[in-house]
Amino acid sequence: MATTSCFLHRQRALEDDQVVLFSTSNSPDESTSPSSSSFSHSPPCRPPPRSPSEPARHDVTVKDLSYRVQPQGSLAAPWSFGLLRNPKPVSILNSVSFAARSGEILAVVGPSGTGKSTLIRVLAGRVKDQQFDPKCISINHDQVTSPAQLRGTCGFVAQEDNLIPLLTVKETLMYSAKFRLRGMSQKKREERVEGLVQELGLTHAADTFVGDEENRGISGGERKRVSIGVDMIHDPPILLLDEPTSGLDSKSALQVIELLSSMAKAHQRTIIISIHQPSYRILGFISNYLILYRGSVVHSGSIELLEERIAKLGLQVPLQLNTLEFAMEILSPLETTYCQGHSPALLDKETLPYSYPMWPGVETRRVREKSNEKQAHNHYLLDFSEIVFLCSRFWKIIYRTKQLLLARTMQAVVGGFGLGSVYVNMRKNEGGVTERLGLFAFSLSFLLSSTVEALPIYLQERRVLMKESSRGAYRISSYMVANTIVFLPFLFAVAFLFAVPVYWIVGLNPSIGAFAFFTFIVWVIVLMASSLVLFLSAVSPDFISGNSLICTVLGAFFLFSGYFIPKESIPKYWLFMYYVSLYRYPLDALLTNEYWSMRSKCFSRHNQDDRCLLTGEDVLKSRGLDKDTRWINVGIMFGFFVLYRVLCWLILVRRALKTTK
Repeated sequence: MATTSCFLHRQRALEDDQVVLFSTSNSPDESTSPSSSSFSHSPPCRPPPRSPSEPARHDVTVKDLSYRVQPQGSLAAPWSFGLLRNPKPVSILNSVSFAARSGEILAVVGPSGTGKSTLIRVLAGRVKDQQFDPKCISINHDQVTSPAQLRGTCGFVAQEDNLIPLLTVKETLMYSAKFRLRGMSQKKREERVEGLVQELGLTHAADTFVGDEENRGISGGERKRVSIGVDMIHDPPILLLDEPTSGLDSKSALQVIELLSSMAKAHQRTIIISIHQPSYRILGFISNYLILYRGSVVHSGSIELLEERIAKLGLQVPLQLNTLEFAMEILSPLETTYCQGHSPALLDKETLPYSYPMWPGVETRRVREKSNEKQAHNHYLLDFSEIVFLCSRFWKIIYRTKQLLLARTMQAVVGGFGLGSVYVNMRKNEGGVTERLGLFAFSLSFLLSSTVEALPIYLQERRVLMKESSRGAYRISSYMVANTIVFLPFLFAVAFLFAVPVYWIVGLNPSIGAFAFFTFIVWVIVLMASSLVLFLSAVSPDFISGNSLICTVLGAFFLFSGYFIPKESIPKYWLFMYYVSLYRYPLDALLTNEYWSMRSKCFSRHNQDDRCLLTGEDVLKSRGLDKDTRWINVGIMFGFFVLYRVLCWLILVRRALKTTK
């Protein structure tokens, strides 16, 4: 009899699953979920073999989850004896317990500051290892032992839509597929993207730019659906979304929730969202609600169960409010009744519809742990395919960033012809020597400061980089290499457009070799400046701080370049600035390039006896240039170029490891 009962229950479960899988209606009333009561009196049975077309279940159980944060210490007075500098930890979540089933949406609701976003981040593994409790979260009754396991299992859509505005919808999803589905062939990746575009309802906008506040693109609701698609491209079984309807109008919010509901039913995906007081139409698409108040659970269950609890309190929902809106006004009574013996309905192995193990055995867990350890070290490695994909994306962004392309081109051309017109046909006398030095100094200042306009682009890319790298899309080292490869020819073109008019209009050293070296030096200067701006953009929190920092650093470098103050006159405690100045080495290289082949040429003669008073060698000696150190200076400049990129890489790696968004 037990065997027959087990067979009947299995058949009923499979029939219920088929209803869910083949349901195409978006109406919440037509949704069907397996009834757990059917299994309440039957003995535990071994789950039947799952067919390849049947999606695996991934039921999430959370029990007694608490989370605290340590506030940053304040700058207390010396007599405070450390009491103010070490504040007590702040409790965000207190013994939160609930269950989320496959094929359903669980909405985390509550007033602002109750821990909704924190709970979503914890479930997504966006916390540090030392802050994670391995006993609280389980998937299919297998305990999650580390945040890395959650990051590998769950898709996470943050509240902010960090997307590249100059890519189309289809390109955004395709690059996400290239980064996260590298095991697939190109044809399968394209099929995956095409299917996802249709599933997201974005077919009409597939070739439209994503856009942002400055560049008009798709609507806010469509942008949110693209964000969902980016984190669903690898088909995660569990999807977590932090306030997906925030900032959207009622129609767009409803479309997003309808989309999530259809995804949950069609793919048996477990979806958990945080949301602010959904409208009446949205309520029907959400299966269960977790209401938080001051970090604690005051309700866990369906909307019908919430209505029963409100009725037991002797209260009635006003006509102008829906049940959830009214619940937000009576949180204290709900908290009291919930704490008086009400226990949340957690998923039990014997009463749960058949769920297949997330980590079947010890060996599989070890393999996953090794994979996570390898992924943790991947920040320091390179991957050729990632570099190729990133180079392709960089080229598109540069080509479509008309402001940057046009500004840098016009800046180089106008700056070159402008300086040439000021110093046209420079004299070859003592006055001309002074003018050449002024020309080189101003050119350096112009070239080093001309890369500041790339700062906002770097800051915008940094947000996308932190999001993608923290999700394992690609390595930061690959990003840095791709950035360097793409900008090398672009900045060479900029340097060439500046060098040609300046050199020949001014009338510098007529040697072809000297001209080639001058152009090369200008290119290295621009590369060095680009690396400096990239490094400072990684340090700066925003554009205003970054712009101020760049101006301060460049001003200090110019002051201690040796042009204004000779090395001998610089105070000893500032002498290190002379050696780290980005102006010193290119200035010496330009002077050596100009005068080394004209060391014996006389630039000033005595009027009476025609005696030579100033030669090219004298000009070089006045700067302490007794030897031809052009290539040594070039090597030092390349060293600065590499150094600032390595420092930028280290800072970005540290930021990515600490990113929880």
